[in-house]
Formats: sequence, structure tokens, C-alpha cells
Amino acid sequence: MGLTPGARRRTPGLRREEVAQLSGVGVTWYTWLEQGRPINVSAHVLSAVARTLRLDGAEREHLYRLAEVSRLPVDSGPGMEPPEGIEEILTTLGRLPAALVNDRTDILRWNPAYSALNPGLVGAGPGECNTIWNLFMDLPGYSHMVNCDEQAAEAVAALRFRYSRHLKDPQWQAFIDRLCAANSMFARLWDTQNVAPPRLCDKRYRFPGIGEINFRSTGMELTDHPGIRLVVLTAVDEDSRARVDEILRRASLYP
Repeated sequence: MGLTPGARRRTPGLRREEVAQLSGVGVTWYTWLEQGRPINVSAHVLSAVARTLRLDGAEREHLYRLAEVSRLPVDSGPGMEPPEGIEEILTTLGRLPAALVNDRTDILRWNPAYSALNPGLVGAGPGECNTIWNLFMDLPGYSHMVNCDEQAAEAVAALRFRYSRHLKDPQWQAFIDRLCAANSMFARLWDTQNVAPPRLCDKRYRFPGIGEINFRSTGMELTDHPGIRLVVLTAVDEDSRARVDEILRRASLYP
């Protein structure tokens, strides 16, 4: 970093004074920034801090949102009116399970194939018709994610990425508090403060009476409804496709 070598450090990383120096800001101002005090923060100064801390794109965007430098639109809740044409899109997807979800991962709309795979989830009560809640609560009779340990950390980091758009929303905070109280793994992962943008991911589920199904989960944000995205599940191998077809057949959706 170009700093003069000093005494051995007890912990790795930059000292607060060094971050301030490298970012070109005062130590007192930077201390107040860390403490979350109501100070004026410009995009230029935040950019310098982000550069000093070597933040990646997701972490930089998260920092800007926390400082409320840029304001992002808030998505609607579960009672929202669906975007025009979305019902037809969901229906036309046919055998592909698909759902409309918001930033908090509340499920807003779904097609028959998604319902056939997740009857307990789409029939859950308020606050529980939610993919993150389902992932961590592992409710009896629901599909069970086989690679939960692998996906859990990434799911929580992506949730925190979206959470920073809604810092003053009491419903969001209540949801996070409920999950932390209900599940120790979620609470531990949330406390890490890790943040990452959502991305394509492979998920493995075990369905009662059917077996294991491997899915690729693809999320596509709607251009006219920021914070709302269409999530489509595609089976990634022949055995998985056959098992999806069996579930749909049992649900009398297809012969």
C-alpha cells in the first residue's frame, strides 16, 4: 500500500488511521463514517474508501446503498398487481417451474408446474411463502435441498445485497429478525456481513416419494418492476427431467 513499515500488528489489515490516510479523508470523519453517524458523504469520497479497501463491484454497490448515496426503487409486497402479461408468460412456460419473487424472496405468483413441485411452499401462510424461509426452516413434507450447506452462504450473501435497498423498511427488518431467532445457521451467516450479487446457481432437491432432482435456477429481473424477478427452474439431466415429469403427471398437469 506504500505505507511506512511499523511495529508488528496483532491482527491483519489496515488501521483506521491508514484507511483514512489512503482515502484522503480525516481520521475523525472516517471514524464517524464507520460508526454510522449522520455525516454528509459524497460519491467521490466513498469511491476513494472503496478503492482503499479493494472492494469488488457488489461490495462497492452495497457500501453506496448503506450510505444512501444512491436511492433505488423499492419493490412491492406480496399483494402487488402482477406486471402486464406475466400470467401468460408463467402459463406458457408449461413444464418449466417458474415463479415471480421480490427482493425479500417472497413468492408473488407461480405457474402450475411450480405449485406441483412446491405445494407446501405456495400454500404457506404470510411471511412463510418465501424461498429463504423454506431453505432454512426445512419444514416437514416440503422438498429438501440436498446441497443446503453449499447454497446457504451464497443465498444469505445475495439476500444482504438486496437488503441494502430496503434499510429503512420495518417489514424487512422484522423478517430478518424472525429468521435469526428461528434458525441459528441463518443468524451465523447473517452476522458475517458477506454480500454478493445474485447469480445462476445449481440446486439439488430431494422430493418425498420421487427422489433427487437437480435444477438450474435462473432469475431475470423485470425491467419495469425493479426488485421483482422471474425465477425459472430447469432440470439439468435426464433423470431429473424424468422425475419432474412424474411429479407433473401425478398432479394431473400432463399425461
